[in-house]
Amino acid sequence: MVSNIATAVIGLGNIGGGVARNLARAGVPVRAADLDASKVEAVVAVGGLGADTAALAVDGANVVFTSLPGPKHILAIAAEILPAMTPGTLWVELSTNDLNTARTLAAQCDARGVRLIDAPVSGGPEGAEAGSLSIFVGGTDHDVATARPLLDIIGGKVDHLGDHGTGIAAKIAQVTLCYTQTVTLIESLLLGVKAGIEPAKMLDLIVNSAGTSYCATAYGPEIIAGTYDASFPIGHAAKDMRLAMELAGSVGAELPFMQRVADLYEATEAEYGSDAAHLLAAQVIERANNAILHEI
Repeated sequence: MVSNIATAVIGLGNIGGGVARNLARAGVPVRAADLDASKVEAVVAVGGLGADTAALAVDGANVVFTSLPGPKHILAIAAEILPAMTPGTLWVELSTNDLNTARTLAAQCDARGVRLIDAPVSGGPEGAEAGSLSIFVGGTDHDVATARPLLDIIGGKVDHLGDHGTGIAAKIAQVTLCYTQTVTLIESLLLGVKAGIEPAKMLDLIVNSAGTSYCATAYGPEIIAGTYDASFPIGHAAKDMRLAMELAGSVGAELPFMQRVADLYEATEAEYGSDAAHLLAAQVIERANNAILHEI
């Protein structure tokens, strides 16, 4: 029974917070940990338990979820929690990782008898809160079957893609499309504006044409308003694109459009800082074209 699976969730940010709360609401015994005490309290408020440290959270857990910003954070938390995990514990890693770090982590887990699956997600904070995440899973059939009842609580679409590492590759590959569409949305808006069309009207035309997309409907209004979607930082987007280009190099894929997007995000991060809104990339493109998309 799902209710008998003692579970820990480490990292309660945009994804991990919703994951922990949904598990707790479903009656799963959840112990949560995060550097931000208020995020732990939000899990406790819906029936979970809090822990002062990640090591205390995983002590006695059958399944451990982690949702962290990137590879260096994953390795850092591994050093803290692996000594506290008993052999046979299943670690479900939800973060967007790179294959080299994933292999290092897998070796560390093997040395301690801890089972590991990669299960990065797509769907954003809203999907995490609604329990409708898309989850890309890599691991053995047995380990994925163990995690599946919990994954079904937090995800609307769960795909087991193969051995460890396939989930990571799938997540990186699919997320690049969102970033690439975002940049081409900005350029499409700018082309229309440069030709004399009002920004809001150009966005309306895009949304109601064959060129519409999630990016157009979700990000277009943020660009036009000059608010730039502060819920997702440019540092995360730039990191994802770096991972994508590293993956492309490792598998021998030539992806010039993606490289241009990666370069743009890197430049945006360098100019505005890692915590700045990801759609500030629009301002970099605006300056290059001596045009303004947002309404003043």
